[in-house]
Amino acid sequence: MRAACSRTIDMAIPFPHLLHHDRSQPAASPPSCAARSQDELKRVAAHRAVEFVQSGMVLGLGTGSTAAHALDRIGDLLRCGALRDIVGIPTSEWAAARAAAAGIPLSDLNAHPVVDLSIDGADEVDPALNLVKGRGGSLLREKMVEGASRRFVVIVDESKLVPRLGASGLAVPVEVIPFGWALTLRRLRSLFEGMPGFNLKLRTAATDAKANSFDENVFEQEAFVTDNKNYIVDLFFEDGIHGDLNLISDEILRITGVVEHGMFLGLASSVIVARKDGVARKDGVAMMEKKLNGI
Repeated sequence: MRAACSRTIDMAIPFPHLLHHDRSQPAASPPSCAARSQDELKRVAAHRAVEFVQSGMVLGLGTGSTAAHALDRIGDLLRCGALRDIVGIPTSEWAAARAAAAGIPLSDLNAHPVVDLSIDGADEVDPALNLVKGRGGSLLREKMVEGASRRFVVIVDESKLVPRLGASGLAVPVEVIPFGWALTLRRLRSLFEGMPGFNLKLRTAATDAKANSFDENVFEQEAFVTDNKNYIVDLFFEDGIHGDLNLISDEILRITGVVEHGMFLGLASSVIVARKDGVARKDGVAMMEKKLNGI
């Protein structure tokens, strides 16, 4: 067993066609690899991402079950002195509480408008490293923090890889203001009118983004409320989103009442994917552009 302060983890095995093998790790094939649970795969990916963290960094701290492993790991490394002088910028109230419990000093974007590195999970990753995020409801703060980052490392298990955004059949969230939300929902519906298999719903407090059933009595139910006191409208696509994603993004954001959507386009610098037969990293366009610009 490795010491608690080790900066590396076991698990690096050749990876499939979508991602290149991470040569930074020595090849190894743990006998129990095939038996790894989804949570263990998340932990492996998270720990690999934390290897990019250096003392003195301003870190964007992600939200959700995958990011939790990264937060715990950073806290462990701070406690044993392997990392020092870290400042964390949380992407949600949940992340702030989890990071504080892990002993990570916190600040905000007002004090640190440039973030050195953000680490977060994703709900979907397409071959171009575009993401769907926000099924936990934190998409606005996540996009603000991760958009302000010099480098954004995404950590996922293999179940999050999709051929196109929305192809999982689960929600692509849109954060909307509560005032006139039904009108905003109707305008979102009109935007995608005619797209086969499209539907949408207001997320309620009694359901989550993985529940794609539709209740006719949604007006009578308590709405899910984000950290920003807004609502979420979940969009569902039977075969994913077809078309120019940047154009679709602009059309969604032009709807009055929409605050932000959960498509993260061109923001990921790198994606680390853990699966039962290995772990690998792929660098995206954002990372290449930053290298070319000397950032």
